[in-house]
Amino acid sequence: MRMGNGSPKVNGNLVKPSESTPLLPHGNVHHRALSSSCKTFFNIVITVVGAGVLGLPYAFKQSGWLQGLLILAGTSAAMYYCMMLLVWCRRHLEREGIVGSVDTYSELGYHTLGAAGQFAVDAMIVLSQGGFCVAYLIFIGENLASVFARENSLTSPLLSSHDDPTRALASVSGMGFPRLDWKKKEVYVWIVLPLQVLLAFIRSLTHLAPFSMFADIVNVAAMGVVMTTEFAAIVTGSGEHVVAFTGLKNLLFAIGVAIYAVEGISLVLPLESEYQERPKFARILAAAMCFITFLYTVFALLGYLAFGDYTKDIFTLNLGNSWQTVVVKLCLCTGLVFTYPMMMHPVYEVAERRLSLRGSSSQVLRTLIVLCTAWIAVSVPHFGSFLSLVGSSVCCLLSFVLPGWMHLRVFGDSLSLVSRSLDWLLIVGGVVFGILGTMSSINDIRW
Repeated sequence: MRMGNGSPKVNGNLVKPSESTPLLPHGNVHHRALSSSCKTFFNIVITVVGAGVLGLPYAFKQSGWLQGLLILAGTSAAMYYCMMLLVWCRRHLEREGIVGSVDTYSELGYHTLGAAGQFAVDAMIVLSQGGFCVAYLIFIGENLASVFARENSLTSPLLSSHDDPTRALASVSGMGFPRLDWKKKEVYVWIVLPLQVLLAFIRSLTHLAPFSMFADIVNVAAMGVVMTTEFAAIVTGSGEHVVAFTGLKNLLFAIGVAIYAVEGISLVLPLESEYQERPKFARILAAAMCFITFLYTVFALLGYLAFGDYTKDIFTLNLGNSWQTVVVKLCLCTGLVFTYPMMMHPVYEVAERRLSLRGSSSQVLRTLIVLCTAWIAVSVPHFGSFLSLVGSSVCCLLSFVLPGWMHLRVFGDSLSLVSRSLDWLLIVGGVVFGILGTMSSINDIRW
């Protein structure tokens, strides 16, 4: 079988078409230092775990804790299978000599489905990354609003009423500045916008790496405090009434949030390329996905058991405003501020490549893209529903429909009946769920 539109070779090396430039830099993996099992495991965890975990307690509230657990476990298993579909497709193409090397999801899209396939992968990655960043801005805005614009002062005995940020902001408003409603997330989204525009001008991932490392450390520390707070609420007997099943009414919502939370398929091929024992990659990936699922399950269960029907779509809003929780919220917001430019980097790269922009024109484009994400963030009223919308639409197509289609295209008639049936289930089921889930999420958002 001939794939990839018959890409030419020069001196035995594949000549990549102009549109096959990957979303992330790769180089020749055979001349790079390869990753150990431990490093690959944690790279997978870091790739998958994100802000979506903060919406899982609310998803458990909507679906019921047992139904939510089953949805999360099933979604993680399906995500693992689809990740391996991409790995198997890449290995087959390289082993059969059909292509020289396939280093990214985008390249695999080109070599299996042609230019249209690559465009579809690029578009879905851009939309999903942009959606993640919109969610970051919503989270930042809502949490900063809860810290600085609440009606009551901080509960910490270390701070007096004179230290209440509400009073400070009110005094600023009275100094000739336009009066702003400090209780709304929109104010804080626009406040952090200039910093995001400046960070967008950093073109090198290497220069962004320190910001990413800082964000990872802050997020891990903050999540540890959050889980401790959840556990303490349960142990002290302040937990609320919970239910195991809520029926089918919120099924689409919960699945969409689960897909959003475990999505990380776009980086599975680079991670496998850099693993020093590639034949064992399936085991490492399975172990990492099991660990992530366990971590998500514990966090979501503790959150829902602690707050029950009062669980909010942004879980940190349940934590009150003691000095400890204020620190946690500020740390999480700081981490996401510096995660945003890393997540947006593929969006900038693809947009500039497709539009052939350089220099000042590319800076204008990046500014407009940041402004667009901010505008969407201030327009969306519900964090949880937006997570479900992104998960049900672009993440569903990227993670389930396209891998199933590529697997069918690569292996064709050599597939067993079971494998072929699973591929068709991913394609048809993914499209049907994507349509229904997207419609349901848009209805929930109610712009």
